[in-house]
Amino acid sequence: MDAVRVALLREVLAGTEWLGATRRFAGALRSSVLPHGGGLLLVGTVEYEPWHLAAHLVDEAAWSGTPELTPTLVRHGARPGDPAHLAVGLGRIEAARRGETLLVVAPGAPGAPLLERVHDARRAGATVLALDSGDRELHAMAHEALAVPCEPDLDLDTVQHLVSAAAGENSLPAPRGRRRLGDRLSRLADRLTAPPPARW
Repeated sequence: MDAVRVALLREVLAGTEWLGATRRFAGALRSSVLPHGGGLLLVGTVEYEPWHLAAHLVDEAAWSGTPELTPTLVRHGARPGDPAHLAVGLGRIEAARRGETLLVVAPGAPGAPLLERVHDARRAGATVLALDSGDRELHAMAHEALAVPCEPDLDLDTVQHLVSAAAGENSLPAPRGRRRLGDRLSRLADRLTAPPPARW
């Protein structure tokens, strides 16, 4: 989803709690991975693999200059012969340690085997984030959770777009020096309204 569509989506959701909720969740994601230089593990359920979220986080990592947002997609059905970026199996969750972040995306019940691995990863010191439909067991294990109810106007895919966009945009580099906001806005306006350089 491009920036224009995300902006339109935000306009539609203005006045609801979703913009703030997705920004808070994205902030928790960012603050978990940035200090540790990455270590983001992304896993779904047996029935649902979060391919889109993985792709959007890769894009946001590149666009924002924040490589720490690039996830490792952990797959339930990974096989040794798969390409490297698709061959990471559930054993990677078992190996998760302090300084790593496990983001679980589950539109339905995560299932006992996944919950056991998530529990073990948390006990080993990994930060657990949950983006799901409100599973009580998963939320009890998560350091930060965002539940997406079944609504006709909002679904888990839409919320994933908002979270990934907020994770990238909120990680822009801090301004250098202590300039007043008015000065920065004035400089930006000058650059945007300046005529294009002449070509010979």
